[in-house]
Amino acid sequence: MEKREDLRSILPYLPVVMRSSTLFWPSHVVEALKELARGPLHSHVDSGHILFTAIEDIRNSLSLSSNSLAPSTSLGYSLFFDELMTREESRKWFEEVVPALGSLLLRLPSLLEAHYENADKVLNVGAMIGTGLRMLDSQEAGIVFLSRELIAALLGCSLFCLFPDHDRYMKQLQIINFDQLFASLYEDYSQKQESKIRCIIHYFQRISSDMPKGVVSLERKVLPFEGDADLISYPNSNFWSTSAIPLCKFEVHTSGHIEDQSGEAVEVDFANKYLGGGALGRGCVQEEIRFMVSPELIAGMLFLTAMEENEAIDIVGVERFSSYTGYASSFRFSGDYVDERDVDNLGRRKTRIVAIDALCSPGMRQYREKFVLREINKAFCGFLYQFKYQKYQKILQENGWSSEQFDASTLTYMETSEEEISNHEFEKFQNNYQRMEQGNNIGVATGNWGCSAFGGDPELKAIIQWLAASQALRPFIAYYTFGLEALQNLDEVASWILSQRWTVGDLWNMLIEYSTKRSKGETTVGFLQWLLPSLYGHGARFNSSNSP
Repeated sequence: MEKREDLRSILPYLPVVMRSSTLFWPSHVVEALKELARGPLHSHVDSGHILFTAIEDIRNSLSLSSNSLAPSTSLGYSLFFDELMTREESRKWFEEVVPALGSLLLRLPSLLEAHYENADKVLNVGAMIGTGLRMLDSQEAGIVFLSRELIAALLGCSLFCLFPDHDRYMKQLQIINFDQLFASLYEDYSQKQESKIRCIIHYFQRISSDMPKGVVSLERKVLPFEGDADLISYPNSNFWSTSAIPLCKFEVHTSGHIEDQSGEAVEVDFANKYLGGGALGRGCVQEEIRFMVSPELIAGMLFLTAMEENEAIDIVGVERFSSYTGYASSFRFSGDYVDERDVDNLGRRKTRIVAIDALCSPGMRQYREKFVLREINKAFCGFLYQFKYQKYQKILQENGWSSEQFDASTLTYMETSEEEISNHEFEKFQNNYQRMEQGNNIGVATGNWGCSAFGGDPELKAIIQWLAASQALRPFIAYYTFGLEALQNLDEVASWILSQRWTVGDLWNMLIEYSTKRSKGETTVGFLQWLLPSLYGHGARFNSSNSP
C-alpha cells in the first residue's frame, strides 16, 4: 500500500495516517468518533455549540491548528443547529445523523484501503489506467473512480473540518472544509446561505438512513499543446476554419434548468477555474447551486487543481438530492428530490457533468480571435470524447477518405475545398457522419456559459458552444436561454443556419468575421442581428445561395 504513488500523492491532504502499509485514525480520534457513534446520551453532543467543541477536540488530536479555520466558524455551527433548525429537526440530527456520521468516519481508513485494493480493476485493464484517488495536477489527464460511500465519508470529514489545509492554496486547490460555509452564515446572514447549508444537511440526512450504492468518476481532460499521435491536440484557427464537420441539431429552451433535462445529455457546469467556485463560501450562482443540490460533486474539490485553458473536468455518476427555487440571492432549498436516472455498466448514474471555465470579465477582448479560440477550445475539450473521435476517423478511412483530404489527427480538410468535392462525395461524408451518430443520444445541455457574473456576450457564447459540440460529434445541443432577451431570436437564427447546410468551418468563419468587425468598432450589434438582420427589420445579408 505505501508504495502506491497515487496514495502517496494524496495522503498529505487526507486526515488519516499510514504506518506499516495500514491506514488508520489516531487513537484519540477513534475514541471521539466512537463516542459520537453511540449517540448524544453518551457523547453529550446535542447542540451546535457542543458539536463544534467535539470537532475542535478531534482536530487537536490530528494536530490541526484552530487558526486555520474561519474565525466565526463555531458561531455559524451554533446559529444553524441551535437557532435555525426546528427543535424536531435538531433532535433527529443529533440522535440519528451525527451518530451515523461518527460510524461512517470510523470506517474511512478501511474504505480507503478497499478503494486502493480495487482501483486497478475498475476498468478491467489491469494497471494500464489507474483510477485510484490521487492528486490530479494541471496537464495531468486522468480519471478517479470513488465509491459513493467513500465520497460520503470524505464529505463527513469536510463537515467536521478534518482535512489538513496548510498548503492547499499553494497547490492551487479549493478549500474543502465547511468552515467558511458556516462562518459566512453568521458573519453575513442570508436566506440563500442558510439554504445552501440546508442542502448539505439534507444530503447527510439522506445518506445516514440509506447509503447510496455505485460509483462516481471524476476526470481531468486535457487537449495537449504538443502533438500526440493518439490524442486530439489543442486546435489552432486553421483547424476550425477548415472543418467540414456538419453542424449538429440545435434545440432552444426558453424555460427550465439544465439539470432538469430528462435525457442523458452532458450538463455544462459554468465553472470557476477552481472547481466548485464559491460553493463552500458565499457563492450562489449556477455552479455553486449545482454543487449544493448534488453534494457528491464537492469530492472533486479535494484533489483536482485549478484548470488551465486547455483543460476541462468531467464528472459522471452523482445524484441530485435537493429541490430548489430561485437563483443567487433568491436561492431557496425547497425539499427532497428523487433522482430517477438509470445506472451505467460501471455503476454510475447517467448524470454527466462537464466543468468548463470561461473568460472572466472579458470586455471587448472577447471578440479578438485569440480569445474566441480560447473559449471554443475550452468548450471543445469539455465536449470531446476522444475514443469516439478516433472511431469516426476509422469509419472515414474505411469509406475511402484519404490522408490528403483529412488530417489524421483533426478530421478536417487539409487542402481540399468544398467546391472541389463532388455532390456524391459530400453526401457520402454526410451519410458516414449520420452512421456514426446512430444510437447515440448523448448531446450537450447548456446555456449562457460565461455570461451573467462572468460578463460574456451570450450570443457569442451560444455560437461558440454550438461549434464545439458539433466538432466534438455531439448529436445535438440543448440550449437553455433562461429567458434572456438578447437570445429571443436564437431559435430562428439557428434554424436558418441549419437550412443553409453550413459546416463548422463555415459558421466559424462567419463568427470570426463578425468578431473582427466588433473588436474594431465597425459594428455594435449582436452576432444574431449582424448575421440575419432581416429578423430585426433590416435588409438581408445573404442572397438565395447557400454560401456564407
